[in-house]
Amino acid sequence: MEESSISNRRDFLKKTAFAGAGILAFNAIPNEALAKTEMVKITILHTNDVHSHIDPFPDNDPKYAGLGGVLRRAAVIKKIRNEEKNVLLLDAGDVFQGTPYFNMYGGELELKLMSMMQYDASTIGNHDFDNGLEGLVKQLPNANFPFISANYDFTDTPMAGKTIPHKIFIKEGIKIGVFGVGIELDGLVDKKNYGNTRYADPLIKAAEASHFLKFEQKCDLIICLSHLGYKYENKKISDVILAKESKNIDIILGAHTHTFLDTPISYKNSDEKEVLVAQVGWAGIRLGRVDYIFEKKSKKKAVEGYSIKILNKSIAI
Repeated sequence: MEESSISNRRDFLKKTAFAGAGILAFNAIPNEALAKTEMVKITILHTNDVHSHIDPFPDNDPKYAGLGGVLRRAAVIKKIRNEEKNVLLLDAGDVFQGTPYFNMYGGELELKLMSMMQYDASTIGNHDFDNGLEGLVKQLPNANFPFISANYDFTDTPMAGKTIPHKIFIKEGIKIGVFGVGIELDGLVDKKNYGNTRYADPLIKAAEASHFLKFEQKCDLIICLSHLGYKYENKKISDVILAKESKNIDIILGAHTHTFLDTPISYKNSDEKEVLVAQVGWAGIRLGRVDYIFEKKSKKKAVEGYSIKILNKSIAI
């Protein structure tokens, strides 16, 4: 079967010291226990398509009553960071556009709040061009994290030199490579808003970036921040197509289609290896969490992922 929920943690944990206590959820395994078994846990938190939603939805909203809100998300993130040693916080684009906050502040507030929450990186979504390249450049000083994009060439634009194609993070000896890809802008974004930005095939750029990170940089985990969309009825490039045609990507953190996935979905890549696809809807209603546990010596890994509802005074899975 080409699509399935992630399930490889059970076999992995049977071989560890945790087997005698039964199979535990990853977030229930103490870091002290991991240290004793020569294992490392990496916790990846991710958002997408927040679209300037700073406040929670009102309690009388017909669809998302009381959900979301930056302060609540920040509290959840802080709690997880207090519990876990190795956390990465990533965003898959469309930070901008959707509420009067963007109309009034042009993205300043969104990036300042993301910086306060200590995001590690983001990629660029199509709505992040809504105030044009100059508008995006103006707001970038408010972000103390990088924007990562491998397939937008900004050479002849005001954005030249403002993004990086990839970034490597090291957590307890585990090397994590992150790169980003974005959607075709032509026909989706007004030409005047992206100017001379050149779009490159995301499948080709993803292959180049993941090969570089895997074989030249020797990364143990490769993450793609994607603003391509989960999947389409036609042959438009999507996360599902990218997953199936890729070789070295471990997980695709997606965006654009506002798809709510309760857990990451597993696909077989072109080498018949597992690649996960995750996406947590839109508007900051959910926070994605993916935990990897690595054996330090072999670098073998197991994974568990789910999304967390951002609620008032509680956390729900």
